[in-house]
Amino acid sequence: MKNFLIYGSYGYTGSLIVEQAVKEGLRPLLAGRDEKQLRAQAEKFGLEYRAFPIEDSAALDAALMEVDAVLHCAGPFVLTFRQMAEACIRNKKHYVDISGEIEGFEALAAMDEDAKRAGIMLLPGAGFDVVPSDCLIAYVAKKHPGATHLELYIKGVGGGVSRGTARSGIENSHRQGRIRRDGKIVRVPNVWDSQEIDFGRGKTRLVSVGWGDVSTAYHSTGIPNITVYMSFPKAMVNAMRLIRFAGPLLYTRAAKDFIKWLIGKFFAAGPSRKQNENGFSLLIAQVSDDKETVRAKLRTPEGYYLTGLTSVEIMKRILSSNLKIGFQTPSRVYGADFILQFAGVTREDM
Repeated sequence: MKNFLIYGSYGYTGSLIVEQAVKEGLRPLLAGRDEKQLRAQAEKFGLEYRAFPIEDSAALDAALMEVDAVLHCAGPFVLTFRQMAEACIRNKKHYVDISGEIEGFEALAAMDEDAKRAGIMLLPGAGFDVVPSDCLIAYVAKKHPGATHLELYIKGVGGGVSRGTARSGIENSHRQGRIRRDGKIVRVPNVWDSQEIDFGRGKTRLVSVGWGDVSTAYHSTGIPNITVYMSFPKAMVNAMRLIRFAGPLLYTRAAKDFIKWLIGKFFAAGPSRKQNENGFSLLIAQVSDDKETVRAKLRTPEGYYLTGLTSVEIMKRILSSNLKIGFQTPSRVYGADFILQFAGVTREDM
């Protein structure tokens, strides 16, 4: 019987994914570096586990020999994706992650030929970043195949941020903002641009961010100019602006490690169960050229909760051999309507 491994299963998002997988009758093999947390989680759900650091290639290879695919949930992904992806290629196992980090997406895209030779799929971004946005972008791009520019606008309502997401943000802080211009990813300052967007209840100010779609939307659609905007509390926007000036002092390894320690000490693990159930996200994708603009809006459940739904569904499809070998984005392998199957998701033209 085919099965998959979840590495980093006991983190905030990994725990939501394990709960969803078991709910859907799956029996994933759990893995990570902390045996105490793994054992407690495995006993709770009656699952098997393997404890090892991702740097232990022998233990990693041994674990991969027990499964057909991996769902990689251990961030910051910039520090972990390569070891797992290379092990998957080496052992001919499909690789999926829930990252939203541009560097990982681009590096995995560069492994396309290696993945094809191994006969496996590399599919990063199987969670909130980037499944809903990638599907929405593919939908509007199909309506306007000649588009040269893409803007994506994202607003979360009633959710929150997990420790893992915050730590990934700190780990990637020195990379600042990113946009795509003429097909190339370009670094820009934090809060490089802002827009006022009406999601349906009045205008919201959003600021530019280096979101994963700066990478993946180009691979999905070929649109060469991409900017992503997101809403943040005003205090956070001011802090992002401040980092423009204090940034170099915060980009050292010692500073990053200290800030990540503070996050672990004082941050909640992630949004509460109530926030998971009641929060939601709104996304608008706009594609254009000199003559025409096409827009559509998507509403989804809260991002971490949605990540559990989308990533488990993707693993189910892989285990039933519904996949494409090589590097893929969610919409390229499963289509623009993939996101519509989940309860609470609606899409409308604007």
